[in-house]
Amino acid sequence: MHGDQTTRTKRCSWCGEHADYQAYHDEEWGVPLTEEQRLFEFLTLEGAQAGLSWLTILRKREGYRRVFEGFDRERLARWGPAQLAEAQASTGIVRNRLKIKAVVTNARATIELAERGPGLSQFLWGFVDGAPRQNQWHRHEDIPAETPLSRQLSRELKQRGFTFVGPTICYAFMQAVGMVNDHLVGCFRHEPCARLGQRFTLPERDPS
Repeated sequence: MHGDQTTRTKRCSWCGEHADYQAYHDEEWGVPLTEEQRLFEFLTLEGAQAGLSWLTILRKREGYRRVFEGFDRERLARWGPAQLAEAQASTGIVRNRLKIKAVVTNARATIELAERGPGLSQFLWGFVDGAPRQNQWHRHEDIPAETPLSRQLSRELKQRGFTFVGPTICYAFMQAVGMVNDHLVGCFRHEPCARLGQRFTLPERDPS
């Protein structure tokens, strides 16, 4: 995109002028997502963000994919002390011991969720009745950091053994994977994401 076109493009204010933010905002944020491995990736990345900026996590995303074996839940579930120590020594991720341990804990919880019920995708999308919620925000400051629904999601994830899934993390996750469309009405991505939401159909079960 040429510079003069970029200047005219109206985006949500949170992505500012950072190219990494803008690419993520333009291509991924708010697009309904059902693939279980990618949902697990976003759940991990949102948990890693706690106390940090999303830009920090975005710039380490490839490091997270490399260190956490492409977010393969079966492999992560088998991790022991040696793999956890190796991950904590890596410069490619945020080296927080509790956050690293949470990835393994959540991988195991995701597997158990699939064994006992519909799987991660069906479980998550059930909170919005299988259809993206379409919001109509005009100002960034009006968008909540958490909602009653994200608090409910947080409680139920914790009951199933997940960690680093507080209400704010859960709402940021819901925004990222398109469970809610929180692009501002004036943002050029609001209408395309709304159209995706209108056409959205939740698969019966994602085998991934």
